[in-house]
Amino acid sequence: MKNKAYLSLGTNLGDRFENLVKAIESLKGYHEIELEACSSVYETDPVGYVDQDRFLNMVISIRTSLTARQLLEVCMRIEEELGRKRLIRWGPRIIDLDILLYNQENIETEKLTVPHPRMLERAFVLIPLMEIQENIQIPRAEKSLAAYLQEIPDREGVQIWKRKNGEGVFALFEN
Repeated sequence: MKNKAYLSLGTNLGDRFENLVKAIESLKGYHEIELEACSSVYETDPVGYVDQDRFLNMVISIRTSLTARQLLEVCMRIEEELGRKRLIRWGPRIIDLDILLYNQENIETEKLTVPHPRMLERAFVLIPLMEIQENIQIPRAEKSLAAYLQEIPDREGVQIWKRKNGEGVFALFEN
């Protein structure tokens, strides 16, 4: 599995933690995907459309033999299988899977942009990403992740919900 990718996961409907578990288990169900690392789970204020419940967010790293486009198709399939409905832009969702990074590639197609176009503006992405890979280099980024994070005004809205090393919390996520 030669390709390395980072995915963000978010949910604010139903049993939010169970939604994350189901999404990760679904990803692990593909023999072309190997889970490498998981961040802690963070509870976060909504961004964009703010009249909704708080989210649970996390970041995972994977190894995969899938192309970026194939990985996007898998993520969208899992979202659909778990009941995702796209009704309001940035609105409530049962699960959201976004490809943040794929190797060190810059990808721009009609359906996929990598690095994720808004990742450097979102504390709920940067904080868990830095937890699992603090010094990661982002293609075309001019500063460190920590420097970008300091510029985000709503970073206080990202709070630890379940620590990565919490008792029994991540047993379900391990390989």
